[in-house]
Amino acid sequence: MQVLILAAGYATRLYPLTLDKPKPLLPVAGKPMLEHIIDHLSTVKDLGEMFIVTNQKFVSHFTAWSEKYRKEKTAFNFKVINDGSTSDNDKLGAIGDIHLVITKENVIGDLVVVAGDNLFDSSLAPFVEFAREGKTPVLAVYDVGDLEQIKKYNSINLDKDGIITFFEEKPKAPTSTLTGIALYYFPADVVEMIKTYIKEGNNPDQPGRLIQWLYPRVPVRTWRVPGRWFDIGSKETLEEADRIFGK
Repeated sequence: MQVLILAAGYATRLYPLTLDKPKPLLPVAGKPMLEHIIDHLSTVKDLGEMFIVTNQKFVSHFTAWSEKYRKEKTAFNFKVINDGSTSDNDKLGAIGDIHLVITKENVIGDLVVVAGDNLFDSSLAPFVEFAREGKTPVLAVYDVGDLEQIKKYNSINLDKDGIITFFEEKPKAPTSTLTGIALYYFPADVVEMIKTYIKEGNNPDQPGRLIQWLYPRVPVRTWRVPGRWFDIGSKETLEEADRIFGK
């Protein structure tokens, strides 16, 4: 099982903080937010190569960080992938970046994908263990508890077994406060389906659109995130995460 961390965004909403530093390397509670994610993966057994996909502007930042982190903390084998984009105008999009990595690096096995700006306050080992129990894709879900707030994300409905029965990006009239977040498990056969998604000309941007396309075709199981989860998209959420994780 390999891991792909999405880190190719330009985070213009966080300017000037992200003018010269990628969002996943901004500090939260004294260390880059990316390290929180990787620390939570460090207890997972038998993980293979870890890919970090970024852009032309920030590739050197992630290369320098990964070399330092590997020497100091972990034996993970990092590989930083440059998607070649230089701004929001020519970015590939999250699904486009996933497709780039699986084709360029010939990823043929199971794959965990996580966004580099998502923060968790507990280990991700239970997610991986749950994913390994079955050979179907898994989406991590979180209850935001507010129908207005969920309009910024996606809204999903589940059956009694936790399998997705409905998924809508940026819902205008949501009926559920449960949202899918940017933490995914794709078994090998579904990794191949991502190539079909792109070949058909579907939207390559928000990764949730892949789930929206996928769930009518194959069962998509869900795993509820324990504790707190943050999607760092603004200075306010960054400050809140820094305060809470600092405790």
